[in-house]
Amino acid sequence: MDGGNTDDCREQSWPSSLAVTGLALDSREVVSGDAFIALAGAKQHGLAHVEQAINNGACAVIFDPAGNGRQLAEASQCDIANRVPMIPVDDLGLKLGEIASRFYSDPSRAMRVIGITGTNGKTSCSQFLSQMLDNCGIIGTLGWGEWGKLSKTLNTTPDALAIHKILAELLKSKKHTVAMEVSSHGLEQGRVNGVLFKGAVFTNISRDHLDYHGTMDAYVLAKLELLKKPGLAFVVVNLDDAYSEQIIAAVPGSVQLWTFSVKAGKSYPGENVCAANIQCQAEGIEFDVHYKDQTQQVKVPLYGDFNVENVLAVLTVMLAMDVSLAEAAKRLTCIKPVVGRMERFGAENDPLIFVDYAHTPDALDKVLSSLRKHCKQALWVVFGCGGNRDKGKRSQMGKIAERWADYIVVTDDNPRYENGLDIVNDILAGCSSSVIEDRSAAVTGKIQVIRNREQAIQKVVVSAAKNDCIVIAGKGHEQYQESNGVCVPFSDRQVVMDALNKRHAQVEQDR
Repeated sequence: MDGGNTDDCREQSWPSSLAVTGLALDSREVVSGDAFIALAGAKQHGLAHVEQAINNGACAVIFDPAGNGRQLAEASQCDIANRVPMIPVDDLGLKLGEIASRFYSDPSRAMRVIGITGTNGKTSCSQFLSQMLDNCGIIGTLGWGEWGKLSKTLNTTPDALAIHKILAELLKSKKHTVAMEVSSHGLEQGRVNGVLFKGAVFTNISRDHLDYHGTMDAYVLAKLELLKKPGLAFVVVNLDDAYSEQIIAAVPGSVQLWTFSVKAGKSYPGENVCAANIQCQAEGIEFDVHYKDQTQQVKVPLYGDFNVENVLAVLTVMLAMDVSLAEAAKRLTCIKPVVGRMERFGAENDPLIFVDYAHTPDALDKVLSSLRKHCKQALWVVFGCGGNRDKGKRSQMGKIAERWADYIVVTDDNPRYENGLDIVNDILAGCSSSVIEDRSAAVTGKIQVIRNREQAIQKVVVSAAKNDCIVIAGKGHEQYQESNGVCVPFSDRQVVMDALNKRHAQVEQDR
């Protein structure tokens, strides 16, 4: 490792005899023998907490001189440098992945890591793959580990240090394959640097995270960084996506290209998988898969046209990993839905109720248009938009909801530091129907505003008829609601189950 300057008592080169037993980014988590890694954060430099790290037992400090890192190092240079080595590394955030990979003995080299990126479908595809492939681990929005036994992660794609530590743990637990969600933030910030990817999957690209990336062009370019990762052997691309040509054009010539489509007859030179005769049934979806000269019927207990895309993506990955078409179709019949992703609730005499994470215009459009095909009577949707995020999508989502749903209840999502009423008004700006404010226990009119999310869900579940369909969109698996910097426990799933109990009790009382 390049130690930088060593004059005076500023920084030192890496001592050859120094034994490091761990790496830590958070000074509070440092234990004896750890090297404390101080990054130049957006709000504060890690060196601001160097004293705490050393008091907790840090044996060395690796820091980025960017930001005010150099000044902080010089301000405490003699005191700290006399106790532990201080090693400056330029662009430490981008190099952290390589450092962590080496420290944990390059775990991704001994595994088949499949990186899944896209605006929607990352979580579903990773969770489905983990069910379909033997000894497959997961890293993503819902956590890391194995199907049904996940430990929490802070981000869809954890930081670079956590990624390699997790990979090492998964390898230790005999996981030979890992399905990893790879976000645009994770790619741009170098969180997956040092990971060797066997395969990459591009589900779709639509408007999201423009508050961070600024433009769609920048967002797409961030996604394409996955194609530059070392070790890549195959790429799976959704041929129906508007950005598929741009993605395909960026695929290196040495990488095998696989494409999939839900539009019969649409193909691309190379390995192509296509769905046809798509049927939406009460028990789920079924369709025919065409691959080369083979045709195979696939039945899955999932709902929504977009899940055809997700299943096709997963099936294509299995084919790329030498699973036969017949075997892949057989495995898919046993697939389990993902928590908070088109997750169905209710008994036989209840409305079809789904909790889904749809929080982008494209995702909401796909959920609602798909469920129109499963819905026998009225389609309801309860949704809001998160605060301090892309404001431009709010009116778009309002317009989409009005297009597909018979009844719309606009409510709070995670207001964060915004006024929830301002968010509601942004959503309603895309709607032309009149709006009814919360005035009674019933839901009346096409559009109603009920700011209290729990009340909104309860009223809809009670008001809907047996043959109606209800979508609770936006939060999915989340277990909290954030407002003014405070996260309070909240679960759409739990509220739905409680509301169903009240509905059942009312039915019994009316008998």
